[in-house]
Amino acid sequence: MAEKGKATIADVARVAGVSTATAGRVLGGYGYTSEEKKDQVLRAAQTLGYRPNALARGLITGKTRTLGVVAGDIQNPFYASVLRGISNVAEANGFGLLITNSDEAQSKEVHSVELLAQKQVDGLIVTPSDTRKARHLHNIKGMGVPLVLIDRAVAGLMVDRVATDNIAAAEHAVRHLIAAGHRRIGIVAELVDEESGGLDTFLARAVAGDPIESETLYPSWQRLLGYIRAHRIEGLPVDPRLALRAGSYSAVAAQAVVPRLMEATDPPTALFTTDGTMSEGAMRALSELKVSIPQDVSIICFDDLDWMSFHRPGITTVAQPRLAMGEAAARMLLERIRGEDYPPRTVLMPAELIERGSVARL
Repeated sequence: MAEKGKATIADVARVAGVSTATAGRVLGGYGYTSEEKKDQVLRAAQTLGYRPNALARGLITGKTRTLGVVAGDIQNPFYASVLRGISNVAEANGFGLLITNSDEAQSKEVHSVELLAQKQVDGLIVTPSDTRKARHLHNIKGMGVPLVLIDRAVAGLMVDRVATDNIAAAEHAVRHLIAAGHRRIGIVAELVDEESGGLDTFLARAVAGDPIESETLYPSWQRLLGYIRAHRIEGLPVDPRLALRAGSYSAVAAQAVVPRLMEATDPPTALFTTDGTMSEGAMRALSELKVSIPQDVSIICFDDLDWMSFHRPGITTVAQPRLAMGEAAARMLLERIRGEDYPPRTVLMPAELIERGSVARL
């Protein structure tokens, strides 16, 4: 007899006194078997310490009870919390996870999606690195693989999506600064290439109140739009010189552009940073410049990171519901895997402004 824990279906069938095909149906969870024979097989499996081969079962049933996830950067606290939310729901429903990392590079994302498809995951959760050129995601949807997007939409791709209501959250944060008396508010954002007309054209259109298709904008551009809308609502002009474009998604890039703003003839009295990475770079720059918060400049950061509550003074932040976003995305994906046929859904979750000590009243 096989060693306990390494028993095969044939071993289980022999002990149960049934055919290998019957044992396979019971242990694989497919087809019909009488209750009597099912009990015989399950007792034999328990006696032998049989562990099912998930890959073999997947080949038979077409289901692996596995979800695939493509995250932009698993080192980023945003994705870490989102992944925890996905994991919570997957585990509670008996699903495993295969997690890959794209580093915000489309070539790596394409490879990850292909790899997960080859592993026969039952569905995919993806944070797309490109909101327009995502043929691989259109192809996956066309193949019938359930797909949910997190944080970003893809033009023309009608699938479920979960994101923060970035425009409303940024607008609320900037209006909080305006209510505190600030009139010159700088914004630090990566603003990776999005609009063909560039930053100046985007600013001009947004300031003029022209209609802008915002759903497929990258989050940093959506938060810039919220920044501009706050100014428009409060009747304040937008100074384009206060909009700093880091140009790449890195703290080093953000750190490099902040001195240009703070050392200008008429520097801002407040800063708004569009995510945790930009916040880290901005804070490093302010420290090197020996700028005191909030005495010399106030600041509100998008994304609530651990260090922001430990910093003295504490940093006022826009906290995204990261855990809830991951949980919602996983629940939506499981519904699709079960065959639910709703029209594509977009869930925009509200963010929370957490007030600490980094905003001074003027």
